[in-house]
Amino acid sequence: MKLSARLQQICDQLPEGCRFADIGSDHALLPVAALKNGKAVFAVAGEVNDGPLEAAKRQVHSSGLQERISVRKGNGLEVITPGEVDVITIAGMGGALIVSILSEGMSKLDGVERLILQPNVGEDLVRRWLLEQDWYLSSESILEEDGKIYEVLTADRTGQAGDLNRQLYTDRPLPGCGQQLTKERLLLMGPWLSERPDAVFFDKWSSEIEKLEKVRRQISKSELEASRIKAEELGLQIEQWKEILACMQKDKL
Repeated sequence: MKLSARLQQICDQLPEGCRFADIGSDHALLPVAALKNGKAVFAVAGEVNDGPLEAAKRQVHSSGLQERISVRKGNGLEVITPGEVDVITIAGMGGALIVSILSEGMSKLDGVERLILQPNVGEDLVRRWLLEQDWYLSSESILEEDGKIYEVLTADRTGQAGDLNRQLYTDRPLPGCGQQLTKERLLLMGPWLSERPDAVFFDKWSSEIEKLEKVRRQISKSELEASRIKAEELGLQIEQWKEILACMQKDKL
């Protein structure tokens, strides 16, 4: 079975021989592929909607993996019991929803050693939750597929998470630039991604700047004083982000 580049990136982060739960599994493509290639020994495919649930059941049945992949209906982490899995994957949802699923299912995280999360938007919300809950963001990747940009965040449970996270989110000066990557900017851009920025990273942040410029232009049409002040603030932010990206690109050369 050939996975999409996005799902393959997630699959690559699974530890060998793991037991994992794929929340919002859709057609159970990831569990089936992980079992077939030997990455995992057991998986739970969780789905809250009947259509994808039935599709997942058919996929698992046709693969002959009914004994090792349990397809379950439920909301978020309701589909697992504490200690049942050591890895959880959640992909293809907004960052706010991923945070909500993890927060509401905190009691189900006992025994879980790794989280592999792929938010479609709101990546900073996920990073912030991981930081606040003492999960160490051990790796990040960014990729473009079918005209969309995705980020995959991998976090591990470790007794050294506090020290590791403090180091990870320490302010970083940008050589030859009047700006620095503060903790807040690292939460937005990704501490690992901003350390090793590639073409996809720059494409994403150039697009984010364009969105800010569009908002500024819209606000500038208003004659209200509050709108004028907001437009000026956005203009300053845009210039700062442009300078940051320019410095990061120079540093990469």
